[in-house]
Amino acid sequence: MKIEFVAVPVTLDAAAGEDSPRTITGVAVPWDTPAVVSGGQKVQFSKGAFDVNQKAPKLLEGHDMNQLRGVVTELVEADEGLLFSAKFAKTRASDEAIELIKAGAYDSVSIGAIPTKFKYKGDTMMVSAAEILEISLVSHPAFTDAMITEIAASQPEEEDVVEPQPLDIPEEETMSEVTPTVEASAEIVPTAPLFAAAKREVKMPSAAEYIAAAIAGGDQWRDMNATLQAAAPDVTTTDTPGVLPLPIVQPVYNNFRGIRPVVDACGVKAMPGGGKIFIRPEVTTHTSMAVQSAENAALQSGTFVVSSNQVTKGTYGGYVNLSMQDLDWVTDPAILSLILDDMSRIYANTTDNVAADALLAGQTQTATLTDPTSPAEWVSDIYAAASTILSNSNGNLPTHLFLAPNMYAALGALVDTAGRPLFPEVGPMNALGTSSASSFAGMAFGLNVVVDRNFAADTVIVGDPSGFEVFEQQKGALSLESPSTLSRTLSWHGYFATLMIDPTKFVSLT
Repeated sequence: MKIEFVAVPVTLDAAAGEDSPRTITGVAVPWDTPAVVSGGQKVQFSKGAFDVNQKAPKLLEGHDMNQLRGVVTELVEADEGLLFSAKFAKTRASDEAIELIKAGAYDSVSIGAIPTKFKYKGDTMMVSAAEILEISLVSHPAFTDAMITEIAASQPEEEDVVEPQPLDIPEEETMSEVTPTVEASAEIVPTAPLFAAAKREVKMPSAAEYIAAAIAGGDQWRDMNATLQAAAPDVTTTDTPGVLPLPIVQPVYNNFRGIRPVVDACGVKAMPGGGKIFIRPEVTTHTSMAVQSAENAALQSGTFVVSSNQVTKGTYGGYVNLSMQDLDWVTDPAILSLILDDMSRIYANTTDNVAADALLAGQTQTATLTDPTSPAEWVSDIYAAASTILSNSNGNLPTHLFLAPNMYAALGALVDTAGRPLFPEVGPMNALGTSSASSFAGMAFGLNVVVDRNFAADTVIVGDPSGFEVFEQQKGALSLESPSTLSRTLSWHGYFATLMIDPTKFVSLT
């Protein structure tokens, strides 16, 4: 932000002789003196806020870079404030500015500065570091004693000193000019008597008075312009809602994660295209083997049976109706892509929920986990479940540990007798596995941990995912227009089915 801060007694010095430099000196800004800026904010500068060795600021009239009058030649830090010296350029406009100073029209200066370090104390911005961009001649001071006290003419005159009196303006008549400060580079102009467009009633001139002043020119025309500027109303953002932009910050935030931990752990098999029901064959009776009782004796006879498991396809999906107006008018970001992205996320979570429920419902082997906070019981129950699976599933061992969120938290909180995590994120050599609060996967007791928010609370399943099969045929999006209602129906669907083909590969710890 840029702050224009009015304040300061100044003196104009010019040695006799046409070629002598002409300078102005005074106080640029007093220390620890608050001023109210146009937005109603209080600002004050602390001693040491300015670098006196910085690049020389410009000398202007009225903070207008098109009215350049010279350059600031010196900045000095004093007890009362920041002192300055500035040199006028040899131009006609500078000569006119000097004459206005000598006449008392310009009796103070104002700085344009950019704060670089500040803090707030109450409602006051306490600036401890700032860069001065320019010092401007102004006609009205911010303080009653900020007047030019001494003038030396460039040519000898009978009266070299002009001491204009401070303007006696009641505080209640000085009001703040409202200037929007939307961007960081926006100027903030502090309130000062008659400097920040004081809100006093000003009589507007008639058309005839305006034309007469324009024809007369000179002081009359200058006074007319000053009157018009003083009477100009403030314009704020509340007055111009029709031209203010309404930006959209992209991309659109969507916190719903379409992940499928159970489906991903078990894998997805291709679903046949035809039919509502399909057959998944399974060997249910195995051949027999035995030692031959004697030479030329008959070997062991056996039977081989393949059973058929019927799997019924399920259709999962959803739709929305969009008006043509929404499609035509909403272009950035495109509404269709947003809806399709959200549909894919919801479809993924819905189908994973189906798989999680089916996996839990298909359990036929159970054991009891009485104390989830006991590491010893976890170890005992996990290995007991592995033994059950090994015996009942014809030699298979578990590979995964499926957990509901609350049991995932209980597992991660396990510590040994010394208070050390049982499953540290970075595992030492004697750890039983690793786990991380930022990951859906990990290792515990040599098993792959799968945590899924779609499991019912307290779910713990030890098993081999090959005993639970998932079939899917994703169809994606369909779109249908309805001319009678000027709308478009957008849907997303897929075919999904699960089969607990071998429940002996799982044990549920309840």
